[in-house]
Amino acid sequence: MSKIPYTRNTPNARQRTEVPADPNQPVADGVTEHPLMEDPDALALRLVESEDFVRRNKTALLSLLAVVVLAVVGGFAFYTWRNTQNEKGQAAMYQAVNYWEADSLNKALKGDGQYDGLAAITSEYNGTQAANLANFYAGVAALKDGKYQNAIDYLEDFTSDDLLVQARAYSLIGDAYLELNKFKEAADQYEKAANYKANEYFSPGYLMKEAMARELAKDYDGAIKAYTKVVDEYQNAAEVTEAKQYLARVQAIAGK
Repeated sequence: MSKIPYTRNTPNARQRTEVPADPNQPVADGVTEHPLMEDPDALALRLVESEDFVRRNKTALLSLLAVVVLAVVGGFAFYTWRNTQNEKGQAAMYQAVNYWEADSLNKALKGDGQYDGLAAITSEYNGTQAANLANFYAGVAALKDGKYQNAIDYLEDFTSDDLLVQARAYSLIGDAYLELNKFKEAADQYEKAANYKANEYFSPGYLMKEAMARELAKDYDGAIKAYTKVVDEYQNAAEVTEAKQYLARVQAIAGK
């Protein structure tokens, strides 16, 4: 007896019924929940359709695959390159930081002819942790050397999640603006320092610097606000007594 393929037209084939569009509706008797598993013809048809889709879109699929592969390879290559650059930058910083710690500011910034200075490291290794840290050191060196705008530029390129260092960078930018007689800009930076992960140990000091800078800018309301914040929010701080004295003086000046 010849073998007759099982098809949807075979007399013994199951009767096919539409599956409800809403998946939450109960399936009626005789309805197959997974037609591809129950009906070999449906599975064969789906495979043919998939093969036909691949043939018709072969070029596009290969292009997409190439893009994905290149993205993965490129990302890995960049990660490896950046780590290598960071290691080189850290090594280059060693002598520059030694000069910085010895207050040899010119050599720290510009190098000594044999080793790169901080200024070169910030540009040559841009985008690495080494360059980021070099911006902080270079900013402090420039500030000490009286190059206030350079100090601002370096310190503005520095970022950190560290509680102490980032707030300190904002305060140093404020110091540079203060030296340039840009009192409002200085006060704004001190305010940023005070508000960066505010805490009872450092925020009061930054608020005092902000208040004084606002006094110099003749922004007495702003100074009153900063002094008041020290008094009200940091009652155990060492700066409270001084803040109360200065607050009373500024209130008298402002006629408050």
